[in-house]
Amino acid sequence: MQRTSGPAVAAAIAVMIGGVQWARAGLLTGPRAPPALARIELGRPTLPPLTYTVFCLRYEAECRSRRSFRGGPIRLTETRWADLQEINRTVNQAIEPARNEFGLAGEEWTINPDRGDCNDYAVSKRHELLRRGWPARVLLLSEVVMRSGEHHLVLLVRTSSGDFVLDNLTPRVKPWSRTPYRWVRVQSAGNVGLWATVGREGV
Repeated sequence: MQRTSGPAVAAAIAVMIGGVQWARAGLLTGPRAPPALARIELGRPTLPPLTYTVFCLRYEAECRSRRSFRGGPIRLTETRWADLQEINRTVNQAIEPARNEFGLAGEEWTINPDRGDCNDYAVSKRHELLRRGWPARVLLLSEVVMRSGEHHLVLLVRTSSGDFVLDNLTPRVKPWSRTPYRWVRVQSAGNVGLWATVGREGV
């Protein structure tokens, strides 16, 4: 084995520490969207989906006005980034996918069912993050349209590093602008009874 001199060892350690710090910095913020697209642009207030209103009648605590509705995006720390990845992964694994074959008549948003569709995944992820102390104002249910034309529900999380999406169709937590969806409306951060249109579509 070749011996390494003291100065060389010190230099190598410095490089390693720098690499670790760089990796940790990347983990703190997660993947970054381009600055112009980091934050979704919300438009005028609009009525929520009827199924959301029914959901709120069933789960009143999930839709109750909270003090945490006031304020802006949350700072994305290393712990919070780990929360997002863990919750997205564990809820996706815990619920067996089951397609709704009955259209609007068969819609029922349920928290943590054994089997369910996109709506159940989205409300379950929001519920679990609320339990971990995340403020309600940054956990916004969002209606999108897939390339197939089918409507889909995801959870949008507003952070100081951009808006990220928790989706049952992927294990990855992605910036909103890097999802293949047309955005329709997003739950209002300041009024539990309203949603908002989206002023700019994802790409």
